[in-house]
Amino acid sequence: MELDLTGPLAEDAYTILSALITPRPIALTTTVDENGHVNAAPFSFFNLLGDSPPIVGLCPGDRAPGIPKDTARNIRLTQQFVVNMVDETLAAAMNLCAAPLPAGESELDFAHLTPSPSSVVTPPRIAESPVSLECQSLGIFELGENRLIIGQVLRVHVRDGVFAETESWRLQPGTYLPIGRMEGPSGYCRTRDRFEMQRPR
Repeated sequence: MELDLTGPLAEDAYTILSALITPRPIALTTTVDENGHVNAAPFSFFNLLGDSPPIVGLCPGDRAPGIPKDTARNIRLTQQFVVNMVDETLAAAMNLCAAPLPAGESELDFAHLTPSPSSVVTPPRIAESPVSLECQSLGIFELGENRLIIGQVLRVHVRDGVFAETESWRLQPGTYLPIGRMEGPSGYCRTRDRFEMQRPR
């Protein structure tokens, strides 16, 4: 089967690709607006892109053609955001943050999540998240109805006990159980079943 996403199937690109490119990590992203109101929104069009400097990519689609979502608008305004990774214990609250709330209503309050001060950026971290990445925007690229945000990771906050030893940065088994996004609109997966393969030398 060959699918041409440049022709009639272009309108189905989201459904096709979001079903096939999985699992995707979920960035529960906190930002602030010009009045200091905190916005929290989950995105699975997100990933680590490089390590020197450490950068992540976040791609919030437009709310409507030409109208950015609050996350993209706030990042353009402040150049700052925090990516809060989502584990099994945070899954239900993350889902609540995707609700279409009225302007000015707090997703953190709605989902019963706790803001925690960041170290070098204004948007707060989410205390319940096992891993939070404080980020500075390096640029926003508008490609069609996509807004690709590249952010440099300035600080990493990790729940105590996640790393077994800091010398090798190995995870303590069973302490960090992120979930992944699968096919839309409601597919998710757990990451408990893991295996290792050594690279060929």
